[in-house]
Amino acid sequence: MPLSIEELRGKVEAFRNKGLNTQQIADELSLSQTTIQWLSSSGVATEDRPSDIQVGWRSIAVKAGRIEAASYIFVDIIEEEIGDEVDAIVGISLNGIAFAQAIAGQMDLDLSISRSISEDEGGHLSEVFAGVAGKSVVVVDDVLSSGTTMSKTIRNLRSAGADVKLCMVLANKSNNNELEGVPLRGLVRVVSV
Repeated sequence: MPLSIEELRGKVEAFRNKGLNTQQIADELSLSQTTIQWLSSSGVATEDRPSDIQVGWRSIAVKAGRIEAASYIFVDIIEEEIGDEVDAIVGISLNGIAFAQAIAGQMDLDLSISRSISEDEGGHLSEVFAGVAGKSVVVVDDVLSSGTTMSKTIRNLRSAGADVKLCMVLANKSNNNELEGVPLRGLVRVVSV
C-alpha cells in the first residue's frame, strides 16, 4: 500500500532512531538515498521534492521459493548475456543477498557479499564468503535508483581484483543500460515518463 509523505517521514525517523543510516533506510524502503535525505529534512517544499518511485517487492521477499523462482529469470539472463564466463555472484547487502544466493546455487558458483557501509564509502567485501580476486563476477541487487551503490560496488570489486561482467537488479528505476562500462540488466524497468 502506498504511503503518504508524512507516513514515509515517520518510517524514516523510526529507522534513524533504530540506528540505521541513509543507505540502510533506502534499502528498507526501496527508495533512493536522495529521497531519504529529503524525507529526513524538515522542509516541506514540494519544489525540492526528488522524483522517485517506491518499489514494493515484499510479495516476493516473504517466501524463499518465490525468490528462487525469480532467480531463474536472472540465471537465464546471465546465460544470455555472458554464457558461462562467470565464477561468482556478488550480492549487495541487504536485499541483493537472497537473489545472489539463489542464483549462485542454481549455477553452482561462488557467493560473495558486498556491504554498503555508508553513503560516502564504497563498501566492504565480506571475508566470510568467497573472495573475488581473479574472478569474473556478476553483481546482484534488488532495486537500482541513481546507480550510486552499484557504481561504488563495481569500483570496489575492481580494486579487489574482480572482472565485473554484468550487473543485475530486480527493478531498474533509471534509464541506464550500463554503469562504469558494465552492462546493466533489470527484470523490470520502472521509470516516470
